[in-house]
Amino acid sequence: MSTTTDHYDGEIYTGSGTPGEGDEVVLAFDDVDVRFATEFGSVHAVKGVDLQVRPGEVVALVGESGSGKSVTAMTALRLLPSNATIGGHVNIAGKEIGRMSERSMRRLRGNDVAMVFQEPMTALNPVLSISTQMVESMELHGVARGQAAVDRAIELLGMVGIPEPARQMKKYPHELSGGQRQRVVIAMAISCDPKVIIADEPTTALDVTVQADILDLLRSLKDKLNTGILLITHNMGVVADMSDRVAVMFKGEIVERGTVEEVLLHPQHEYTRMLLGAVPRMGAGRGQMGINVKEEVAADAPLAIELNNLVIEYQRLGKPPFRAVDDVSFDVRKGEIVGLVGESGSGKSTIGRCALGLIPAASGEFKLLGQDLTRLSRADLKALRKRIGVVFQDPAASLNPRLPIGECIAEPLVVHKVGDRKERQQRVYDLLDAVQLPREVFNRYPHEVSGGQRQRICVARALTLDPELLVADEPTSALDVSVQARVLKIFAELQDQFGFACLFISHDLAVIDLLAHKVIVLQNGKVVEAGPRAQIMEAPQEEYTQRLIAAAPVPDPIEQERRRRERHELLRAQGAEIAELHVENLDEFRQTMADGSDTL
Repeated sequence: MSTTTDHYDGEIYTGSGTPGEGDEVVLAFDDVDVRFATEFGSVHAVKGVDLQVRPGEVVALVGESGSGKSVTAMTALRLLPSNATIGGHVNIAGKEIGRMSERSMRRLRGNDVAMVFQEPMTALNPVLSISTQMVESMELHGVARGQAAVDRAIELLGMVGIPEPARQMKKYPHELSGGQRQRVVIAMAISCDPKVIIADEPTTALDVTVQADILDLLRSLKDKLNTGILLITHNMGVVADMSDRVAVMFKGEIVERGTVEEVLLHPQHEYTRMLLGAVPRMGAGRGQMGINVKEEVAADAPLAIELNNLVIEYQRLGKPPFRAVDDVSFDVRKGEIVGLVGESGSGKSTIGRCALGLIPAASGEFKLLGQDLTRLSRADLKALRKRIGVVFQDPAASLNPRLPIGECIAEPLVVHKVGDRKERQQRVYDLLDAVQLPREVFNRYPHEVSGGQRQRICVARALTLDPELLVADEPTSALDVSVQARVLKIFAELQDQFGFACLFISHDLAVIDLLAHKVIVLQNGKVVEAGPRAQIMEAPQEEYTQRLIAAAPVPDPIEQERRRRERHELLRAQGAEIAELHVENLDEFRQTMADGSDTL
C-alpha cells in the first residue's frame, strides 16, 4: 500500500513496535516505505522502517550519505518532493499525519515537531533580520504577536545562550558566527515548545568547541523541556555524546538498533563495525585503520615553507584594515606534515591561500621552497605554483563541472605546457591508479561520481606535477567516515611515495593526531601553541589548546561521558560558561506560551 506525499495509506497509528507497553511515544515511524520515481526507474530509498522516540529521549539515526536517514526524517514533516510514494504510518504526538490536511500539517510543524537543519545559513533567510524571522515564526503559529513576540524572541535567544540578545536581534544571519546561527535556529525550534525536535546533522559544519556547545545545549533542552530528539548524523562521537538509543541505517533499512552502549561498544552488524572501525580516535595517535606515517623527519631536511612574523590584512571601505593573520612564524620541512588547527576565523585558510599566492602578505616574510613570496613577479609566481599542489575542502566546487575528469586532472599539465597529449593521458591514468580509481572515470563528469571519488580526483590533480609542497584545506571534512578513512590512507601512502611537504589545515583533531608530525594552533590570527604532535595532543600547555582537545568527541559513550565531565570542569576552572538552556521557571514559561496561543 502506498500513496503520494500528501496522504499516507493505512489506519490510525496503533503503536506497533513501541519500546514498551504503555510508553508514551512522541514520534513513531511504523513500517515507513519511500520510493522515488525517476527517469531511470523507481528508487527504493526507505524500506519498512520502524522507529520510536519518547519524551526526553535522544534517538540517533546513523548511517552514511544515501542510507535514507534524511528521507526518513522528512516523511515526519511531509516535506518530500512530489515524485515520492510513501507507505506505512507516521505518528507525531498522537496524531497520524497521513490523515491531516495541509492546513493542519502546517500547524503541526512547529507546534508539535520542529526541525534543526545541518546548515543554519540555508535555514535562515539571509535578507531578513533575526528579529523578523523569529517574530514571524511565533506569529504564524499563534504564540505571540507584536511587541509580545519581540520580547519572547529576546527571551528565547537568552535561553540558548546568545549574549546581548536584544542587540543580536537586529542583526542579519551573515553577521553572526556559525555557532550563534545554529543557536538562533534552535531558539526558533523551541519557540512553540514542540514535543519532538528532528536535528539533521546539526553540528557537521561547526568547529569542535562550537559543536560541543551545541550538543550541551541540545542535551539541556531535552533534560529541561522533556523534548524528544531524533538526531540524524554520521558522526559516531556525536552519537556517543548525545544518544540514549541508536538505530543504524544501511541502504534504506535499519540493520541494527539498541542502547548507545550496546551499539557502539558491542556492535553486531558488519556495517556498524565497519563504521566504527573507520573513525580516527583522539589520543590513539599513529597506526589507526592501517594508516602509517613516517614518525621522523630529518632535522636538516630542506624547508618548504618558512614564515617569519607574517601579517595578512583585509582592507575595509571606510574602516581600519582587518588583521586576519598577526605575527605568525613557523616552518614546514620536506617530507613533513604540519597540522594547522583552530576554530573558524582563526586564520588557517588565509595562511593557506597566501601560500598559493592568492592573498598578498601585508608584512613579514613568507618563503616557499626557498623563494620569498612577497617579492616574486607574476611570471616567477606562476613558475613557483608549478611546484605546489592544493586540495580544497569542497571537491564539487573545485572541479569544473563542464570538463571530463581526465581533463580536470590534466589541466595543470596543459597550463604549464608539460608533455604532449599522449603523455598527459598516460600521466592521468597513472594518477587514477595511485588514488585507486578505475580508469573508466577518465571520460566521466564530476557529477557522475561520488563525493569521496571527487575528493580522490582532487588529490590526483594536486599531484599531477609532482609537487614539492601540498596545501590541503579541510580535505576530508565533507566526507563520510568510511570514505574519509580511504582518502586518508591513500593520502598517507602518496605522501610516503612522493615525499612532499604538506600543510594540512583542519579542525578535526583526531585526523591531525593521526597524520601530523607537528601541530600549529591558531586563535584569532595568532599562534597560541606549536610543537611536535605528541606534545601538543597529549600534554597541551595553553588553555585554548586544552579546550580544543577536550571538545573533540570520541565514539565510546563511557569514555565520552568522562571527557564531557572533564571538559565542564576545565571550563569552570577557566571561568568559561557551559552552554545550557536558561529556563528559570519552566511551568511559567510553558503557561505563558499557552496563554499567548489561547488569546490568539
